[in-house]
Amino acid sequence: MIKPFLAAIGSTLRHRLAGWRHLPRLLASLWRLAPSLTLWVGLLRLLRALQPPAMLFVAKLIVDEILLQGRSAAPGQSLTEWLESGRMTALLGFIALEFALVAGGNVLNRVGTLLESLLFERHGHGLSIALVEHAAGLDLRDVESSTAQNRLQRANVATGLGQQVLTLVFTQTQNTVTLAVLVGGVLLFLPGLILLLAAALIPTLLAELHFNNRQYVLSTSLIPERRRLQDLQRLGTSASSAKEVRLFELGPYLAGRMGEVAARIMAANRALATRRALWSSLAGAAGSLAYYAVYAVVAWRALSGAISIGDLTFLAGSLMRLNALVEGLVVGLTQLTGQTQYVGDLYSFMDMSSALAPAAEPKPFPTPIRRGIVFDNVGFRYPGTQGWALRHLAFRIEAGETLALVGENGAGKTTIVKLLTRLYEPDEGRILIDGVDLREIEPTQLRSHIGVIFQDFVRYNATAAENIGIGRVARLADRPAIVAAAVDSRADSIIASLPAAYDQMLGLSFMDGLDLSGGQWQKLAISRGYFRDADILILDEPTAALDARAEAEVFERFRDLSAGRTALLISHRFSTVRMADRILVLENGSILESGSHAELVSSGGRYAELFDLQAAGFR
Repeated sequence: MIKPFLAAIGSTLRHRLAGWRHLPRLLASLWRLAPSLTLWVGLLRLLRALQPPAMLFVAKLIVDEILLQGRSAAPGQSLTEWLESGRMTALLGFIALEFALVAGGNVLNRVGTLLESLLFERHGHGLSIALVEHAAGLDLRDVESSTAQNRLQRANVATGLGQQVLTLVFTQTQNTVTLAVLVGGVLLFLPGLILLLAAALIPTLLAELHFNNRQYVLSTSLIPERRRLQDLQRLGTSASSAKEVRLFELGPYLAGRMGEVAARIMAANRALATRRALWSSLAGAAGSLAYYAVYAVVAWRALSGAISIGDLTFLAGSLMRLNALVEGLVVGLTQLTGQTQYVGDLYSFMDMSSALAPAAEPKPFPTPIRRGIVFDNVGFRYPGTQGWALRHLAFRIEAGETLALVGENGAGKTTIVKLLTRLYEPDEGRILIDGVDLREIEPTQLRSHIGVIFQDFVRYNATAAENIGIGRVARLADRPAIVAAAVDSRADSIIASLPAAYDQMLGLSFMDGLDLSGGQWQKLAISRGYFRDADILILDEPTAALDARAEAEVFERFRDLSAGRTALLISHRFSTVRMADRILVLENGSILESGSHAELVSSGGRYAELFDLQAAGFR
């Protein structure tokens, strides 16, 4: 049993100490965000570290002075006579110094706590902002998979642990300074016994290292379970799922599932905590035995007259603090070693680079588009899958043309949108705009010229104006343009009915927020796409939540607004796609048919079949 344990310890040491390389980067980010505040926090920690040894030394001076004065005849019976003799001067000075150390220590603790809370809050927000900025810049394939989501979740956890890590760093640094000063004093009297104390703490060090590593491994392995628990909780409490939860009476089911997941998490944590308590208790007993052995030697030396009573006071206090300090330092350092692994998760994610290869010599987006968009033998497979979502796909969208894509679910329609916007990169072939390969255009510049309206649009908990202005954040303050976009999408009447109009907070997450119907939210999303005022306009099932009249109004406006622009339209409604200049029928990632609505209906192919099926539902 011991041999496997020691082998695990050796492996743990190598693995765990590697996490310390992240500390300089974490501290550098702290200094970068608040250099002066960091400096003041460090200075206060240094003063706090020196206060305990100073207190012990002053206590020694007080005891020695009392004993010294006690060996001589008293100058009198009253306090006045003692004061007038001058023999109380040194003692009163030492007592005043001790008072100053106590009062100053209280001030240092309170001011230090205040400054650290301000510093860590600023740093925590800085890490969270940096994480969001970095995640937004990654390729879609980097964040869509469950593996990537687990990794992002671990990075999110690490931003919350940043304050704990930094607190540990400051605390352990402070304790190390205090320890060094106390050890220096004790070494003058007991040079050999200090080594005994240090050796006795090795079992505690090894046990803490081992179990901190096991805790990290367990926490990492439980992330999918915790995500499942959070998802179940979200389903049970979210306003968006409230109707189905009540209609289907899902409350007891969701609660039961949560109980099962929580039980698995607690069982795993309980098993590890039990083993940790057993081994830590044995290691702590060894440390306590060594401490009392050293204490017995100090007591004997005082009895034999080798050291003074003041020295005994200093040594006894120092040993008591050293025992707590060293054990706390060992435990703290192993905790810090464990926490650095979480910091490693953060920087591992922050070091991820986009899968989109940067262009060696970036080219500008060709605006205005003159020759159109070409899909040249494009093939694409989603990460982790064997089948092709698209294969040998070749077609052209002429400049100023409105092209519609139709096909059953999974035919590849939305995948084409993701490739055109460089959310994904083709595995085969290339996509050209006016002869320029998309890979030669910086993704941010490419996307700034494309406006996309998705079916699964986001409902932002923000004002009505912000919900539209988010479509082009650089123009968020351009209220006339926002109003014009709302008029174009027929969302102006919805906004006019709101109590605060364009300044009305939407969504139920915040006070005074109002919720909208699905169709009303969708009109705002369409406004967002129009506000972008892009060269290429893409509508991916944009009117799924609208009734027939509202849909007709939207596409009547779309026909006017897309005049002269290159547009891509995806819809299951043939009443919608018939307005397109040309229609592509997709099946299994390939083009099955191509032509205008009239041409495809007259050809009697798949489009005509689907059109007849849909039309039959309205007869």
